[in-house]
Amino acid sequence: MNIIDSSIIILYILVTLFVGIWVSKKASKGLNSYFLGGNNIKWYFLGLSNGSGMFDVSGTAWMVGILFLYGAKSFMFMWMWPIWNQIFVMMFLAVWIRRSNIMTGSEWILTRFGDGKAGRASHIIVAIFAIVAAIGFIAYFFEGVGKFMTIILPWDMDFMVGGHLLLTSAQSYALIIIFLTTIYTIKGGMFSVVATEVLQYIIMVIAGVIVAGYTFFVISDIEVNSIITEEWKNVFFGWELGEHWTGNYKAFNDLIDSEGYKMFGAFIGMTLFKGFFASIAGPTPSFDFQRILSTKTVKEAAYMSGFTNLILFIPRYLLIAGIVVIAIVTLGPEYAGNGALSGKELELLLPKVINFHIPVGLKGLLLAGLLAAFMSTFSAFVNAGPAYIVNDIYKKYFKPEATPKHYIKASYLASFLVVSLGVFMGFFANSINSLTLWITSALFGGYVAANFLKWIWWRFNGWGYFWGMLAGLIIASTQYFLEQNKSNLDEGSFFYELISIPAIYLFPIIFGFSLLGSFLGTFLTKPTDMDTLKAFYKNVKPWGWWEPVYRQLKDKDSEFTKNNDFWLDMFNVVVGIIWQSSMILLPIYLVFRDYPKTGIVFAVFIITSFILKFTWFDRVRRIPK
Repeated sequence: MNIIDSSIIILYILVTLFVGIWVSKKASKGLNSYFLGGNNIKWYFLGLSNGSGMFDVSGTAWMVGILFLYGAKSFMFMWMWPIWNQIFVMMFLAVWIRRSNIMTGSEWILTRFGDGKAGRASHIIVAIFAIVAAIGFIAYFFEGVGKFMTIILPWDMDFMVGGHLLLTSAQSYALIIIFLTTIYTIKGGMFSVVATEVLQYIIMVIAGVIVAGYTFFVISDIEVNSIITEEWKNVFFGWELGEHWTGNYKAFNDLIDSEGYKMFGAFIGMTLFKGFFASIAGPTPSFDFQRILSTKTVKEAAYMSGFTNLILFIPRYLLIAGIVVIAIVTLGPEYAGNGALSGKELELLLPKVINFHIPVGLKGLLLAGLLAAFMSTFSAFVNAGPAYIVNDIYKKYFKPEATPKHYIKASYLASFLVVSLGVFMGFFANSINSLTLWITSALFGGYVAANFLKWIWWRFNGWGYFWGMLAGLIIASTQYFLEQNKSNLDEGSFFYELISIPAIYLFPIIFGFSLLGSFLGTFLTKPTDMDTLKAFYKNVKPWGWWEPVYRQLKDKDSEFTKNNDFWLDMFNVVVGIIWQSSMILLPIYLVFRDYPKTGIVFAVFIITSFILKFTWFDRVRRIPK
């Protein structure tokens, strides 16, 4: 590590800590100020913060690996999350959520199911989900940043006690970065998180642009095109994946065959099936939910969500595509020749490129950018998770009357607890990939059914929500622990074969159990109080099966109208997914020197932006303040 690179990294960390602590005084006014910034932060700052929070190191390392192996089609792997849930949020969910005027996702549940036993059961289960999800993501970040820093930084950080290895270098590095990030996040709450994430976003954009530009100087078009095949650059697909690699690189086709996604048509079908329900279910109760609730008005919530989509993908994929170009040209021949590339090796492509193939100065800037990516995402979860412990559990059930200072101190303790549990879980994770698949396909799979039904069906009640969520969480957790202990299972046994299936294909099982719990809980108990339903429906106005509630409201107010925008919203979602996809493919084709496809994708971006201007933006502008 050159002294210039080290200085850039140290300077970045010091500036981030200074900014985070400097703005922390604003967070001391109470819980609303601490967790939502007092609903006084500009929507474009929240959008930059939200986009920065989604630009994480572990996810970036994973995306580098799948772009390397699968080419342009790899952007569809992101649908496992699914990334276009942000499009659903942008088109209509942000407006529905922000109309509630509450602090957390689980508090929002009480506006839907009331504050009786059923409502409180659903309130508790979603708070538990939010806390478990925050802990899971912290473990995910712990695993990713540790591996990343070990390969990049030259210092041996193994910690030995009495001849026994207590901490590996990866664990030591991860603990240091997590400790530094936790300091300003806990101190300043949402104000510190947003201020530092805006700074971090700027650094990440600069790093992405410079890395992409650097590839044009050091790697020629001929070098790139002599390796990359037309199939690699093709976004269209059949039932099975074709051969992405030829010549000296044909060995990579064997890895594609062994990854479990060879039947690409089935994989995409499953991601579409899961993605639709997961997206209508709305954002999980985490940092993006908190950003929506932090906006000043309903209109600004929609603006913020649209802006997040606009600013996230192009700079992120400039960085990813630049790293992959360098990896293919410099590391590709070696990997193809000795067959060394494996699924786990894909996760290490990002740090290896930075370590061996990025020049002095640029290396420090890139490392600062990736550290910014980690710290912004981590701080977002550290701010979001404790809100559920303090506001939805401690304040509501244990200490309803206390001073703002008391709740702020409780928030500090809750933050340390969430971080500690996340780090503890991270010590036992097998890989970034295992945590990614658990979070996307298992944990979030258990969230989908109940949260899909809560929007669209009036009869769905608090007990249905509780049992639907609980069934999903139990199945998801069982799947994860079986996966972690796969080596202890008998090969050929039912459970061994079951967890050998790629996690995305297990989604229908998790979804089915959660749906069963939802229906049984609903039909075996009485409906939600009609006054609660009328208040919710009148305020939020979702579309779906709300006819009995609508009729009662209509009887009292003849001018009341229902939401008839389902088909327009779905049209906007389809256009929005194409718009989002174009922003991913544009930097990929540009950096890989396929200029005709770059032009086509740019035209798609302009056309879809033009359509959304009339079908979405103009509608948002008409929303009352």
